[in-house]
Amino acid sequence: MNKKTWSISDLSKEFDITPRTLRYYEDHGILSPERVGLQRLYHPRDRTRLKLALRGKRMGFTLSDIRRLIDMYDGPGSTQSQLLLYQNVLNHYREKLEIQLSDLQQTLAEIEVQQQHCTQLLAQKNTE
Repeated sequence: MNKKTWSISDLSKEFDITPRTLRYYEDHGILSPERVGLQRLYHPRDRTRLKLALRGKRMGFTLSDIRRLIDMYDGPGSTQSQLLLYQNVLNHYREKLEIQLSDLQQTLAEIEVQQQHCTQLLAQKNTE
């Protein structure tokens, strides 16, 4: 079976990041490309992990948070203690995201009020 792979330049272009960024994530254990001579070959798992890492970065997570979340993507173990830990971590990040979502909704509502205020002021200026 021939799986799809990507080179460092392929992923750099696709995600609009530098090869250095990819190597950085590799150095921190987020990506683990196959080495063929000097070339790095990224597999679908690496591509998915990169996507999750970039999403975590956009959301303001630390690198250790990102790594922990991405490692969870590979799934928890099957023991009760592993599953309980996995569930606790999921709850922690869910709460964190819900707070961020609430903050974003409040900010958007405040922006809407300010936009309406500007529209009213502009309308007044046009009638003067």
